[in-house]
Amino acid sequence: MTRKSGSTRMAASRRLACFGALVALALLAGQFGASAQMPSGSLPGVDPALLEDVVVGSRILADFGVVDGFGHVSARHPTNPNHFLMSRSLAPALVAADDIMEFDLDGNPVDARGRSVFLERFIHAEIYRVRPDVMSVVHTHSPGVIPFSVSNVPLRPMYHNPSFLAVGVPVWDIRKDFGDTSMLVNNAAIGKSLAAALGDKPVALMRGHGDVAVGPTVKMAVFRAYYTDVNARLQAQALALGGEPNYLTPGEGAKADQTNFAVMDRIWGLWRMKVLPTLAK
Repeated sequence: MTRKSGSTRMAASRRLACFGALVALALLAGQFGASAQMPSGSLPGVDPALLEDVVVGSRILADFGVVDGFGHVSARHPTNPNHFLMSRSLAPALVAADDIMEFDLDGNPVDARGRSVFLERFIHAEIYRVRPDVMSVVHTHSPGVIPFSVSNVPLRPMYHNPSFLAVGVPVWDIRKDFGDTSMLVNNAAIGKSLAAALGDKPVALMRGHGDVAVGPTVKMAVFRAYYTDVNARLQAQALALGGEPNYLTPGEGAKADQTNFAVMDRIWGLWRMKVLPTLAK
């Protein structure tokens, strides 16, 4: 073999290796691009935008540390008020539109297709059953609220964003009606007890467990779940300073809460961009 022909073959080999590397990179890019996109999801009679709200709500609460591998966001079915929508049993940060399932108010999946479901779906079912005004339910194990669920210090609003707390925050104790349990709301009777304790309020704490927040939209329920945790952390800091904090009055809370509705799209757009950057408008 001459020196020239050897050089030609080496150059060809280098070009082939370079081409192979480019193909591999393109394939990887395609995989990452596909994983960054939220699956479209489809349920009869359900606007994909509602499914996206459940996804964004789940992911943003995970991003903020309000939920970790546990917790869930649901929405009442828009055309069948006796059904609701919630993800299959999955960590909130991983929820995509294709994971969302339809349930009846007994907690039964309409079309399970072999997918596992949350043990605590009865939280959602029983609240939807007794609260026709509620269109979304969020359950979290918020680290900020746990101390207030096990102490005699009531959770009260520190500033305008969590002004919805001014109407009062009940604390539900599972042990009162059911004795020693696993602490989980894993049947309809326990869910009914929690729903009764929530009453007409937007938030209830669950002793030694977490909280439940509800709202007229997914966006508002998620907003309330997040700012309940923020308020709890700030209130603990204020109490540590000594003395009685100067909380919002019920009147201030009612007026401030109206502004939360007015600015919801602004904060939701930011949160959406944060967790679904490829879909940001």
